[in-house]
Amino acid sequence: MALDKNFDAAQAEARLYAAWEESGAFKAGANASRTETFSVMIPPPNVTGSLHMGHAFNNTLQDILVRWHRMRGFDTLWQPGQDHAGIATQMVVERELAKDGKRRTDFTREDFTAKVWEQKQKSGGTIIGQLKRLGTSLDWSRNAFTMSGAPGAPAGEEGNFHDAVIKVFVDMYNKGLIYRGKRLVNWDPHFETAISDLEVESTEVDGHMWHFKYPLADGATYTYVEKDEDGNVTLSEERDYISIATTRPETMLGDGAVAVHTSDERYAPIVGKLCEIPVGPKAQRRRIPIITDEYPDKNFGSGAVKITGAHDFNDYGVAKRNNIPLYALMDTRGAMRADGLPYDAAAARAAAIAEGREDAPADATEINLVPEEYRGLDRFEARTKVIADITAEGLAVMVPPTDPRLGKPVKAPLAPEEGGEERDETLVPLVEPKKIMQPFGDRSKVVIEPMLTDQWFVETSKIVQPAIDAVRNGEVQILPAQDRKVYFNWLENIEPWCISRQLWWGHQIPVWFDDEGKEYCAATEAEAQAMAPGKTLTRDPDVLDTWFSSGLWPIGTLGWPEQTDELAKYFPTSVLITGFDIIFFWVARMMMMQYAVVDQKPFDTVYVHALVRDEKGKKMSKSLGNVLDPLDLIDEYGADAVRFTLTAMAAMGRDLKLSTARIAGYRNFGTKLWNAHRFAEMNGVFEDSVETVTYTSHTQVDHTLNKWIIGETARVREEVDAALDNYRFNDAANALYAFVWGKVCDWYVELSKPLLQDDAPEAAETRQTLKWVLDQCLVLLHPIMPYITEELWQTTATRSKMLVHGDWPTYSTAEMLDADADRELNWVIGLIESIRSARAQMHVPAGLKVPMLYTDMDAAGQTAWDRNEAMIKRLARVETLEKTESFPKGTVSIAAPGASFGLPLAGLIDIDAEKTRLQKSLDKLGKEIGGLKGRLNNPKFAASAPAEVVAEAQSNLDARQEEADQLQAALNRLAELG
Repeated sequence: MALDKNFDAAQAEARLYAAWEESGAFKAGANASRTETFSVMIPPPNVTGSLHMGHAFNNTLQDILVRWHRMRGFDTLWQPGQDHAGIATQMVVERELAKDGKRRTDFTREDFTAKVWEQKQKSGGTIIGQLKRLGTSLDWSRNAFTMSGAPGAPAGEEGNFHDAVIKVFVDMYNKGLIYRGKRLVNWDPHFETAISDLEVESTEVDGHMWHFKYPLADGATYTYVEKDEDGNVTLSEERDYISIATTRPETMLGDGAVAVHTSDERYAPIVGKLCEIPVGPKAQRRRIPIITDEYPDKNFGSGAVKITGAHDFNDYGVAKRNNIPLYALMDTRGAMRADGLPYDAAAARAAAIAEGREDAPADATEINLVPEEYRGLDRFEARTKVIADITAEGLAVMVPPTDPRLGKPVKAPLAPEEGGEERDETLVPLVEPKKIMQPFGDRSKVVIEPMLTDQWFVETSKIVQPAIDAVRNGEVQILPAQDRKVYFNWLENIEPWCISRQLWWGHQIPVWFDDEGKEYCAATEAEAQAMAPGKTLTRDPDVLDTWFSSGLWPIGTLGWPEQTDELAKYFPTSVLITGFDIIFFWVARMMMMQYAVVDQKPFDTVYVHALVRDEKGKKMSKSLGNVLDPLDLIDEYGADAVRFTLTAMAAMGRDLKLSTARIAGYRNFGTKLWNAHRFAEMNGVFEDSVETVTYTSHTQVDHTLNKWIIGETARVREEVDAALDNYRFNDAANALYAFVWGKVCDWYVELSKPLLQDDAPEAAETRQTLKWVLDQCLVLLHPIMPYITEELWQTTATRSKMLVHGDWPTYSTAEMLDADADRELNWVIGLIESIRSARAQMHVPAGLKVPMLYTDMDAAGQTAWDRNEAMIKRLARVETLEKTESFPKGTVSIAAPGASFGLPLAGLIDIDAEKTRLQKSLDKLGKEIGGLKGRLNNPKFAASAPAEVVAEAQSNLDARQEEADQLQAALNRLAELG
């Protein structure tokens, strides 16, 4: 079949993918010819999700490794699947219900989850179809789902993943590794559930720091003294209060103490005393102790901090260390609590605790310290009222309106002796404008509240050590090495893992309670009831965090707890490819869970890839409008171009700066490959009479050019294998680009043209060699560019099997490289490139043939020249070559191994005009470089500018400097001419 003028990616991709699937090309074990296995588990995307650039990057790298191993005959499994994504999927369904004015609570739990299953059936295939468009070769016949087999699952969802999750919970509960307790968690008031750190987006917003006075109890006073660095007293005054600053005044109602640093001498006289919270009914004004702790920073603000242990993670730690009660202020919707004890009774209990008349309770939930007039208010409404009430009572710290902390660009008034007027400056409350990092729910977009709630936890401290040891002793490798720090930092400072969520969609906690609150953990209700004969049981309504179930992904997808053949064959898996942002959310948890459950590592290697950013280095964001949609890019440029771009830029540990220009460039690379095959077709290379030869040695061909390209092919095969073996994807792509475009499509095709003439004695051999070389290009490129290579493979010859199962070569330079041919052709190519470069730098007209001189040339160089003279002259636009004792003035020197050449350009170009042109360009660049260096060397710029802005400036400097170096080299050449 004749090749079309161009590769029609839009038409070919769907057709080729369907052919691969229909033939079973991706199934586990397909094309296996050796006993070694290679298995990869896809990081499961959300079942309701869509393909984004991170998915495209991640799955391209996985697919490269999978296709490479499958072609080498490994028994290969790439396991697909999706995560049920509890909160994300429930949100989608609740939004749909809201369109009809309905809420989740209008349904029974069973009816609601049935609607979620319907949504899963409707949208679950979206991400699968999108991954197929990318060309991923997953074994879709084994597609897994983290909720398969759960109660209420429809037909087609009969897997046992749910059984595995429940079994692990019950086993870990019975071993004392899972427990229920009250701890501080990230709480989403919109969804009314705990969420993980990964679901929290911390965003810098404009906030305020309010300064308030906490009066000392019983009218006590002390001398407040401030000193400078030399110990000189700069302020001394009698105070009857301690000053604190807060960005969240509404939480003052739940303060349990005021803390100062243990070494802060300013407050030493009042440590251990009581102070009053400056808000709430006067009759029950609460008193709290002043304590010391290492947490407060005595150089920040007043050095004193309020401790609200139930609503701040740092305060929680201080409170636990100092036995300070945790007073919860808000309900699940983020409103001020209206339950618990009446305020007067709650305040009396709190007073007794603060004064030591009553021990701090382990659970202070009953003690609601929200005054009656605040109860039921939204937290932000309560903030406004608290500020107003404190200010009205005169307990806000007051300053002149000219105080610089107010952030207003005002000048102090002139004193009368300076020509000013007498003026009475009215004091104003000290409210500092301040940038604060505010936590938002990534899906709800509401402010996340640290909340003290009853949750289920894994006691991670009891299962963490094997996961640490495995990486320390090299049993599991993490690449790049710097990401081990993130892994160790989290595991070595691990906190109990909150695994419960207040949702309806998910694996429901397998624990039942009797009327007295006693727990019964069992896989089924029947088993739980058997443990509590005659008692009425109620099941815990919470579900498990999706990270708990996805933590079992490696074994759960292979059929565990059943001892399946797949589990025995493919576990532990070979490599996990994942993003750096979930090293501790998922990677570390899989490590802990697999060791805890089956006492084995889940994978041999973890390859952590970086982030795909826009071309300026900024993180892609819908709000910034810089998001690149991989499906749009595939539509425009084809999947191969997108894949090759991502691969070529996948330098280990370095973020990608992706631009459509780069993708367009690599689409041109595909076009170059296509055109090389069209050239071969036009020269009879694919005619049936041309036998396909399998080369095992350079001795199978006679002509130097053919020997050379065979050796170059072996060289790049070794480079690609070494690169992929070490996860240097960019090195593999760039080596192939240089080989296919440069060595094959440019040099070999160009140099072979005379040899392909029908009357040339080398024609048959060259056609055979060109056919073999192009086949090798297709084989070596296939893992990265599967579509165009498969299309060319099937179109240019009748094949015994598709390229997806093509045999990966094992030849080496030791057998395929002819040293003499390699030296001769690379000498010729190097000379031509040097002449072309010199001509371009000197602005010699492209079509002008120029004479060339040489002063010396060794025997090897002379032989190379003699054998390739016509080609060198034609491709370098050289008219003659003459020997000379020395180069005349106006000659540009050209270096080559064993020879010295020169181009006499005097009279051919206007040297002075060229010097002027180059110097003008160099001067302009010098100014740009100076400005960029000044910017980068400015400490204020480095400290205040966003990281991506600094990186962009450095990148611009590097580019300008490289351009200046090239111009200077050209100018130096001209200086040699006179």
